[in-house]
Amino acid sequence: MIVTLSLAWRNLLRNRRRSLMTLLAMLLGLMAVLLFGGYIRDITYSLQTNFVVSSGHLQIQHRDYFRLGTGNPAAYGVEDYERIIQTFQSDPTLGPMLTVVTPSLQFGAIAGNFAASVSRTVYVTGVVVDDQNRMRQWNDYGQRNLSSRNLSLSGTPENTAIIGTGLARVLKLCDALQVKDCATEAPAAEPSGSALPSDIAALADTVGRPVASRGDGQRPRIEILAASPRGAPNVADVRLLAAEFQGVKELDDVYVALHLSQAQKLVFGAAPPRVTAIALQLHHTAQLPAARQRVQELLNTSFKGEPLAVLDYQELNPFYGQTLAMFRAIFGFIAVLMGSIVLFTVSNTMSMAVVERTSEIGTLRAIGLRRSGIRSIFVCEGLLLGCLGALIGILLSLVAAVVINGLDLTWVPPGRIEQVPLAVRLIGENMMLTISAIGLVVVAAVSALVPAARASRMNIVDALRHV
Repeated sequence: MIVTLSLAWRNLLRNRRRSLMTLLAMLLGLMAVLLFGGYIRDITYSLQTNFVVSSGHLQIQHRDYFRLGTGNPAAYGVEDYERIIQTFQSDPTLGPMLTVVTPSLQFGAIAGNFAASVSRTVYVTGVVVDDQNRMRQWNDYGQRNLSSRNLSLSGTPENTAIIGTGLARVLKLCDALQVKDCATEAPAAEPSGSALPSDIAALADTVGRPVASRGDGQRPRIEILAASPRGAPNVADVRLLAAEFQGVKELDDVYVALHLSQAQKLVFGAAPPRVTAIALQLHHTAQLPAARQRVQELLNTSFKGEPLAVLDYQELNPFYGQTLAMFRAIFGFIAVLMGSIVLFTVSNTMSMAVVERTSEIGTLRAIGLRRSGIRSIFVCEGLLLGCLGALIGILLSLVAAVVINGLDLTWVPPGRIEQVPLAVRLIGENMMLTISAIGLVVVAAVSALVPAARASRMNIVDALRHV
């Protein structure tokens, strides 16, 4: 075996230029696969981090809320949620895995700035601010684009709210909230049709207040109208702390954040408060299967008979799985394409070597080398090229990844309108590096099989007479 490897190495050095060009093709193919794979891995970690920071690894919901209840939090809310939280936190198996367990309430409503005669439908989120601040500290993958700042609602009164910048523009609050890039408003259209029903008009008159100007020392206000469990409207008058961009335009145009207690009063009034979800954030995503199993056990025992279900972040966010599936398909296509290029390049190199060394092959066969020995020499040449290409390709890919990450490049992902860092994550991704290297070596060895088989089948007399 040592003699075979020595002969194979000498044969590669015999035509350095051809071997170098073949090696270069292998390096470029491996680097393309690894860099794109590292780019996908960074996107995967970024998406997962964003979802885990905002909604946790797991959520406890009413079993029908995810399919039917998003428009009716009163009917599909979780009762006695404080006891559920206490049970999870005190459980000897589940408790050590948890970083945060927090309730939230989400519902649709109508927000109005009646002083400016404008309103629109909004999506309200009620949260426990301190819990959300702790959730924002989760960064298990060391992402550079993670914003760990505290929520602006920290330390504010109960009736304080945050809205998206897009919603601020719609409600004509740009000056009061210092929102930039507000387009010039078109003239208001003349009203047409019948007047508002008297009861709705009376409700608007009741809650309508002029928006405070920036110079009077008061915060601007809006009114939020939501349906109560009995169907009657509840109205809350809230002070706006700020308008903050939410990253995604569709969310930014409808976003309202409230303290959980204020959101519960708006929806449930004097009735017992509920929440739409209980979020569980774990120390590490690798703990998810064990944590989910334990949560399900607790729901089946301590809360047996209650209509509760547990969902993970992938089920709550189908976009996550769809995005990863798309990138896996693209990665597979690129890997097959690069593998085909390497396959034909190495095969062509070995075929040319067979033609040039026909007399040498005849001599080796004449002195007693078996057909299997001839095949082994050419296959070993392919293996040596593959191993050398894998080693150098991994090193160059790691260097290229460090350079790319150091350039602080940015890009705009699908569904977002803000720049995020462009990064390639290869350091520490040992499984991806190992599989890619083994794949290159296998392709190089397979590429040499056909030329090696052709060389081993040569007639000894014809090979010796070859000029």
